[in-house]
Amino acid sequence: MIVLGRIVAPFGVQGWVKIHPFGDDPASWRKMSHWWLCKDDNAPDAQWKQVTLKACRPHGKSLVAALEEVPDRNTAEAIDGYFIAAPREALPKPDEGEYYWGDLVGLTVINDADEVLGTVSGLLSTGAHDVLQVQDGSGGDAQERLIPFVAAYVLDVDLPARRIRVSWQKDW
Repeated sequence: MIVLGRIVAPFGVQGWVKIHPFGDDPASWRKMSHWWLCKDDNAPDAQWKQVTLKACRPHGKSLVAALEEVPDRNTAEAIDGYFIAAPREALPKPDEGEYYWGDLVGLTVINDADEVLGTVSGLLSTGAHDVLQVQDGSGGDAQERLIPFVAAYVLDVDLPARRIRVSWQKDW
């Protein structure tokens, strides 16, 4: 499952929900007839439940959506905080130079001096741009680097090779 966003609040009294998207083009989600919801996407036994999308529209920097299985505000309140996802095959193919966050997690990050900086453990959305969370090591010796995911620092993303090349020094 590729996590697309998170329900952050009920919206109105007719079961609509407000969604914080984890990506640049959440309006394209309207093309999917179904979404999948889960309370904890990191649980090893995460139980994704398929729901039917009735309506979806932009609302400021968020989305609001109506789901067939969520008929009223009480039901919308019960799913507050749930994650929204879809199987990879249900998602539209990203354009050239665009990536799903889930495709980047686990890639090795190497700088332009061929030094391994670590592995992408996640991404952060800061509003201005996304930021790679790069984990180097584990346990007490682990170091996390935060690298802006912008062209000035990200030189190349090679999904088949599972590598991201960056202009970033090891001691930054």
